[in-house]
Amino acid sequence: MTEDRAGDPATEAFVAHRNLLFTVAYEMLGSAADAEDVLQETWLRWVEVAVDQVHDRRAYLVRITTRQALNRLRTLTRRKEAYVGPWLPEPLLTTPDVAEDVELAESVSMALMLVLETLSPTERAVFVLREVFDVAYEEIAAAVDKSPAAVRQIAHRARRHVEARRPREVVPAGTARAALEAFRRALDTGDPQRLLDVLAPHVVLVSDGGGVKQAAPRPITGADKVARFLVGGIGKAAAAPTLDPTVVNGSPALVVRLGGALDGILACRVEDDRITGLYYVRNPEKLTRVAPTAAGSVSGGCR
Repeated sequence: MTEDRAGDPATEAFVAHRNLLFTVAYEMLGSAADAEDVLQETWLRWVEVAVDQVHDRRAYLVRITTRQALNRLRTLTRRKEAYVGPWLPEPLLTTPDVAEDVELAESVSMALMLVLETLSPTERAVFVLREVFDVAYEEIAAAVDKSPAAVRQIAHRARRHVEARRPREVVPAGTARAALEAFRRALDTGDPQRLLDVLAPHVVLVSDGGGVKQAAPRPITGADKVARFLVGGIGKAAAAPTLDPTVVNGSPALVVRLGGALDGILACRVEDDRITGLYYVRNPEKLTRVAPTAAGSVSGGCR
């Protein structure tokens, strides 16, 4: 956007719905950088539209964004096939109020984003638009070039797939913060037993180094194995680690620094007061947006 367009109907409509469009793109792509690129592509197409003739500008913008995100998602799928080690979504630093909004926080959580990775591009688009943003089937059909009847079937299939794999419950933000604080204190002490006290027996740790930084080549499952990995990794790093609380993808998380330098973002999933999932993003390419602001939380487009 350029300043000389400020005040015209196209600019006002785009600005009014920008956060919505960013979140749609991010939940479809799992990458904030790619979501920003999609917004730029959306804007370039939007300014060519005769805005005065558009009855529902929000629906029209969502349609453009969805189509652009679908095109990019197919490219990302090929890129992920060549990715070194496990792939995690790009962390999105969000404001604390997002964490208090249980429905919104769950929709951008690392756990759900990983489940969405198992859907086809069209299934993912339909699920995000229908289940997260309650977009009408007719509007979704126009966005994905399917009939409303076909979209209903896709939505049903995607919903069933996600429900079978998503976390059983979404805990309050306060419960998640308490569990993560107990985890942080246990990691500070390097005491494996204290870690075992806060980790669920079936906990899974996924680390993403992107082939640039060291990470486990595959997910680690089980409290004993995860505790040993953490104590032998972060706990025994050459430089003393510092773990600072933040809010990532709508949930409490930790900024991990080694010798004062940002090493990664550690997000978690909590169920029944214990940690069932840990997601450690170390790939520097996925930390460029959070590096300048990792000391605190910033808005990432969800609000």
